[in-house]
Amino acid sequence: MIFCILNFKIMNLFYAPGLHENSGTYVFEKDESRHIVKVLRKNIGDSLFLTNGKGGWFSATITDNDPKKTRVKIIDFEQKESEKPVIHVAVAPTKSNERMEWFLEKATEVGIHRITPIITEHSERRKINRARYEKIVISAMKQSLKAYKPVVEDLTKFKDFVSKDFGSAQKFIAYCQSDIPLKKALKPADEVVIITGPEGGFSPAEIALAESRGFVPVSLSPHRLRTETAALMAVATVHLCFPEK
Repeated sequence: MIFCILNFKIMNLFYAPGLHENSGTYVFEKDESRHIVKVLRKNIGDSLFLTNGKGGWFSATITDNDPKKTRVKIIDFEQKESEKPVIHVAVAPTKSNERMEWFLEKATEVGIHRITPIITEHSERRKINRARYEKIVISAMKQSLKAYKPVVEDLTKFKDFVSKDFGSAQKFIAYCQSDIPLKKALKPADEVVIITGPEGGFSPAEIALAESRGFVPVSLSPHRLRTETAALMAVATVHLCFPEK
């Protein structure tokens, strides 16, 4: 029996990456088990909602409320469709970890599919804690009740990123000197790729390289934006131009 998630008042959503359509049971790891039993005070027979981060929504009941390995029985499953277009943002990590983490959280809440941290000529940070990034997007995914977890890629050099094959995706690079607003450049597409730079901006050589690889320079705002603000503006603009039906 397929369940409609909108019929339930969901207070908490749990991440269960190992779940699939034919799963009958699931055992949570220690941290999630403790949160379920000790913090939320869930008991045997209580209902929970889970996602595998790949579009799968599951309803389940607790069969063992062990605070170290809570076990649930899967009752219903629904596969949710991914939002279109797919939004892929490449962003130069900020010097302040807090500002980059803010972007990861808010972009996940608004709706993003893939995030690639990049190294540019003017990058303020050249090392990242990818495991930390993963924890932030998972937390934001659960808080905002989303079926899909954004993919966080490895730190990538700018030249390597622009040289990738993105198929039929629309490709843009945020450039403050461009007189083409992103909202006017966007056209219907299955995927949109947008590169946003560091506080110091992209070098002329980087803009030239991106253009030679098919990236269109666009403006995100008539005002100067911080790195994390620009990246979030890019995500929000795509959603505004292609609202969910």
